[in-house]
Amino acid sequence: MKNLLKKQLWLLLLSPYMGLVSGCKTTTVDEITPPTTQDSVKTDVAFWMTRADQSALFQKQNTSLLFNTSDNSNLTIDVDTTQTYQSIDGFGFALTGGSATLINSLDAAKKEALLQELFLTDTTHIGISYLRISIGASDLSATPFTYDEMPAGQTDINLQSFSIAKEETDLIPILKQIIALNPSIKIIATPWTAPTWMKSNNSYEGGSLIASYYDTYARYFVKYIQAMQAEGIPITAITPQNEPLNAYNNPSMLMQANEEASFVKNYLGPQFNANNLNTKIVIYDHNLDQAIYPLTVLQDSTANKYIDGSAFHLYAGDISTMSSIHQSFPSKNLYFTEQYTASTGNFNGDLQWHTNNLIIGATRNWSKNVLEWNLASDPNMEPHTIGGCSTCLGAITIGSNNVIRNVSYYIIAHASKFVRPGSVRIASTIVGDLQNVAFKTPDGKKVLIVLNNGTATSTFNIRFNQKSVSPTLMAGAVGTFIW
Repeated sequence: MKNLLKKQLWLLLLSPYMGLVSGCKTTTVDEITPPTTQDSVKTDVAFWMTRADQSALFQKQNTSLLFNTSDNSNLTIDVDTTQTYQSIDGFGFALTGGSATLINSLDAAKKEALLQELFLTDTTHIGISYLRISIGASDLSATPFTYDEMPAGQTDINLQSFSIAKEETDLIPILKQIIALNPSIKIIATPWTAPTWMKSNNSYEGGSLIASYYDTYARYFVKYIQAMQAEGIPITAITPQNEPLNAYNNPSMLMQANEEASFVKNYLGPQFNANNLNTKIVIYDHNLDQAIYPLTVLQDSTANKYIDGSAFHLYAGDISTMSSIHQSFPSKNLYFTEQYTASTGNFNGDLQWHTNNLIIGATRNWSKNVLEWNLASDPNMEPHTIGGCSTCLGAITIGSNNVIRNVSYYIIAHASKFVRPGSVRIASTIVGDLQNVAFKTPDGKKVLIVLNNGTATSTFNIRFNQKSVSPTLMAGAVGTFIW
């Protein structure tokens, strides 16, 4: 109970950073249906919209948007493909152990329909392209566990008891179905804790990795990646520790910047090389208020050579900090790996805050991906560990063999469906309250995501190659425009 109170206090302190306001309204859909489309009129630009009042939910608009050279006094967003920035790896969610269990609880037909809706990349599905999974339990697992727990007082330095068998019931089968639907999906994997016998406090919660076990823990990562690969599940990247400065979770483990640097340069990086693993090492995986942490690790020249980039959350800090880290280490990639929407939140407030700060803000500040936390919860925000998050609202709610889509489903869908992996961010101007970001896709399409962050309906111009179209967005609405 003490740990639960700590966790809830921690979440309460962080809530101003998440755009949360009182009252929760979610879409109540009793059966699985694809995003709404309408018969199209003649148009140069496809337009998909979600309104703050939920009267349109990722709905294709029957609107004629034809490029022309007419002059008007509207605010104008200029899109320029000649200015390019980072390539995009994808958009998606954390497939927590609890999410996998809930999806696996659906009957076969509904499960297949849901997975197709989420992961297929054709015209009627949202095409999630990036997932985050936990190495062992996260706080959104039913109970804490690792892949090599031992009886009290015993150790397993040679990892002879290592096993991912706990994942064979739900996570591995669901991942296999996802990969069958989207073989190119990217997966980043993260531990919430090392096995307890490797820790200073022999507990799932808090404590630090004992230095004498650094080599053993590096081999633990290797065995995990190899075991998942043997199941046909390639791990694109790992981070050494989820939220390494947060001891108030179950599970959790502290890992200071100097400790992470030592672990990566002396153990994890060399072990990956020795075992010919091409899985990327991404550091930090915590809030943007502590930029000194990834900078400290990257400043270690030996650790640096093993590191692909840094990962971030935004429960504290400012999204623009990602750009300052990019400026310090422009050759290293940046990733956005976690932000949750709460059961105590509000559709309108969360839609605007997450679109503004993550879909638009993170990608305008060099992030190669955006991942929301978590894919699925039940109507009671279960499962979670004792002391784990009890207000984390899934992108979908699963209960009684039915599916409800919640706000983060739509937040991610506005990007994932159209901004396919390999897309490149291009220049677009911010005007008035029209926050936006633009991309050029591998097949040459232009995608512009716009949030009307103001209090009034806005008709504006999208100008490309000296020609414009003039869509309208109501206050708080999000539009994705494709041409």
